[in-house]
Amino acid sequence: MSSTTTITQTASPNAQNILRLFPEIDTQLAAQTQSSAEDADLSGYDEEQIRLMDEVCIVLDEQDVPIGSASKKLCHLMTNIDKGLLHRAFSCFLFDSQNRLLLQQRASEKITFPDLWTNTCCSHPLAVPTETGSTFEAAVAGVKRAAQRKLEHELGIKPHQVPLEDFKFLTRIHYKAPSDGKWGEHEIDYIVFIKADVDLDVNPNEVRDVKYTSAEELKEMFKKGELKFTPWFKLICQTLLFEWWEHLNSGLEKYLDDTTIHRML
Repeated sequence: MSSTTTITQTASPNAQNILRLFPEIDTQLAAQTQSSAEDADLSGYDEEQIRLMDEVCIVLDEQDVPIGSASKKLCHLMTNIDKGLLHRAFSCFLFDSQNRLLLQQRASEKITFPDLWTNTCCSHPLAVPTETGSTFEAAVAGVKRAAQRKLEHELGIKPHQVPLEDFKFLTRIHYKAPSDGKWGEHEIDYIVFIKADVDLDVNPNEVRDVKYTSAEELKEMFKKGELKFTPWFKLICQTLLFEWWEHLNSGLEKYLDDTTIHRML
């Protein structure tokens, strides 16, 4: 008894066919001929921080609508910011059970705003499906995932100590700030609160120091001028933070999920 095996020949995939079948493929990365490690703009900076400049941020119009993506490096060069390049960010404020806010001092290795004190964690949702959102609700959900991810990366806070459902979104601010002439920020910044007692395992490449502070202690720090703070943290403190802080235990609900974009330019 004999059997016959039929072999079906399929066309070898080529670039044109692949791009026709999968139009969602972004071809920009494949066309790149230089890595960040070879970039003259990044020469002399910390190796790990250079690597992070390859992360892909969400590029926005002024109404916070995603229009594409670009590298972290591209989004933070002042030459691009001055032409209007804008991206999405978040600022997370973590309070303990005593209502003290956890502050961090950014590491000396940071390319933008090194050694400055700021809120618990500040970073960017990435241009990936779980963190990008074209609707307001999806954007807020993406920011919460990004905040959970970066709390672990920077401060060693495990996700189970900061579950997504415990993050509270308050509002957005639109601001622009230079860092050192070459680098800066131009962001629509989502403000999120979370209340939790957490264990810290600080990443020294991201964070130089941490401290918990009460509202009154923080006001005194600003008065005395002993510490230097990031521009976005100063803006939030000067306008919105302390009123929210007063209602942390009761009445915060009226401030949540504000769809306003506060322009602080």
